Amino acid sequence: MPEIAPLPADYAAWLAELKARIHQAQQRAALAVNRELVLLYWQIGQDILERQSREGWGAKVIERLAQDLRNAFPDIKGFSRANLMYMRAFAEAWPDAAIVQQAVGQLPWGHNLVLLTKLKAPEQRLAYAHGAIEHGWSRNVLAIHIERRLLERQGQAITNFGLQLAKPQSDLARESLKDPYLFDFLGVGDEAGERAIEDAIVGHITRFLIELGAGFAFVGRQVHLEVGGDDFFIDLLFYHLKLRCYVVVELKAGAFKPEHAGQLSFYLSAVDAQMKAEHDGPTIGLLLCKSKNKVVAEYALRDSSKPIGVAEYQLIESLPADLQTSLPSIEAIEQALTGDGEADDGE
Repeated sequence: MPEIAPLPADYAAWLAELKARIHQAQQRAALAVNRELVLLYWQIGQDILERQSREGWGAKVIERLAQDLRNAFPDIKGFSRANLMYMRAFAEAWPDAAIVQQAVGQLPWGHNLVLLTKLKAPEQRLAYAHGAIEHGWSRNVLAIHIERRLLERQGQAITNFGLQLAKPQSDLARESLKDPYLFDFLGVGDEAGERAIEDAIVGHITRFLIELGAGFAFVGRQVHLEVGGDDFFIDLLFYHLKLRCYVVVELKAGAFKPEHAGQLSFYLSAVDAQMKAEHDGPTIGLLLCKSKNKVVAEYALRDSSKPIGVAEYQLIESLPADLQTSLPSIEAIEQALTGDGEADDGE
């Protein structure tokens, strides 16, 4: 058996670099294939739109086209009658090819179907498309975020970040908070007290972190602080990986009161003094209240020297009916178009 020659000293590092480059090349190739597929679907949709407008094509022609394409390409998914109608709707929703190539073309076809069927306004579709690209949302996660109106709630909390934090930290911090927060997944009644809500949050910490948003890491509950020989306990403590700072969350089962901001400001001072490392940013506070008077909250935060945000929470989901999209679901469109077939993701 031949002897194995000794490896060069830098072999392991070189192998790791090669593996990384191969993985990156695979990812780039997959993205390129996806972009070409989405662009092809858009072009087919444009052709259908133009021919229907010019020649008055009806549903029977689309059905025949689907049959002929599947006969010509039996190994390729995505040429069902339902999916051809999705291509038409996709092209109608995005008449500008540049947007398809630069934005939605980076998302799989299934993601685009979610954007198409769950959102009506082009600017909303584009905003959620950018969110999915930036954060790597799966199709199901994208659908959940749309249904829970994530982007519409983002950056809506009342804060004093513009006064207490330097840019761009203040902008990033403001966009990291929402209003309201939806805690319907906790399974507690609308009259639940602070401790019951806190217990439920810890029991559903993964769902709670998803609702908080990207960047939050759970540190602990009822975190002990000793100040001047007295004991104090923070309801919930998080660390934000993008902001590079601690985030103190205090729960209030009733309406916001100005004294809540004073208590939270005290906690922020204690965390800054006892826990914050040299490289950490100023600790941020978030008061989650059952309700708030916007003017009272703004007055309470105006002269506070600590960065604090105030937002409401909802234990029972109660989105107004007029906020729901008027577009039918993927399943409803599919049934109306085909009556018998299933839509293809074409992925």
